[in-house]
Amino acid sequence: MDRILQELFPSVAASKDVVPPSLDPATGVQSKDVEIASEINLSARIYLPPNADPTKKLPLLVYYHGGGFIVESAFSPLYHKHVNHLVAQANVVAVSVNYRLAPEFPLPIAFEDSWRALKWIAEGEEEWINEFADLKRVYLGGDSAGGNTAHNIAMRVGSENPEGFKLEGIFLNCPAFGGVDPIGRETAEEFKKWLDFSEKLWGFVCPSLRDRDEGWVNPGKDPKISGLGCGRVLVYVAEKDFLKDRGWYYNEVLSNCGWKGEIECVEVAGEDHVFSVFGPDTQVGIDTIKKVASFINQ
Repeated sequence: MDRILQELFPSVAASKDVVPPSLDPATGVQSKDVEIASEINLSARIYLPPNADPTKKLPLLVYYHGGGFIVESAFSPLYHKHVNHLVAQANVVAVSVNYRLAPEFPLPIAFEDSWRALKWIAEGEEEWINEFADLKRVYLGGDSAGGNTAHNIAMRVGSENPEGFKLEGIFLNCPAFGGVDPIGRETAEEFKKWLDFSEKLWGFVCPSLRDRDEGWVNPGKDPKISGLGCGRVLVYVAEKDFLKDRGWYYNEVLSNCGWKGEIECVEVAGEDHVFSVFGPDTQVGIDTIKKVASFINQ
């Protein structure tokens, strides 16, 4: 499993590395770390774009990092660079949530941490959020496992209708969804190892999982999917990604379930899993981030 994990998440070897918050010379974005709940070691990194003006409130992006729920952090070099570029391009205030990881903290702990962070944001007591962010224009985003988290937190927004903010939309970058029955290319023999890995990974991060058709893993099997708590969704999939068909399936399900919002699914040719996270300053990464920025500021 370690070998396959390394193939799927090339950054795993450096996943414990962290970088401090800073004024990023490449983008002009400032960042700082905040403590949300010290008793459970829940924290986040907040980002402020250049020339932020308290008289012109900006959209707020809550970001959930990827890594299969078991590696990476909001403070890793990979995600610090990615979110810096995203914040600069989209001109948003961002909160990158450092949720706890499996197997020490199995799912649904990551979801509970992510929900608690969102409720903490809604309280409006943090200085940068209170001064610069418009809580009536909140977006959730994430890649891979973080995309799964963004979806599931939006489902909870829809069911609980919390006060203090308005969730406008979510963007999911190569979201990590699954299911018992193979779909699309998953039926091909060449993808068998990935199916085997997926089954093992879901059981590893959530030992209490009944099967991969639980709604939080497979939105297509969620009877409450039409209650997604936002009006706009952007999904990115990559041509070479094993998870590509799950992203398209999500698009199909959400388009036909009775949900009243708008969804767009974009496939990027020649790229693999979370390509824009690994290369936010490459041309394809820049183009993707510009599309996300346009989505947020539409």
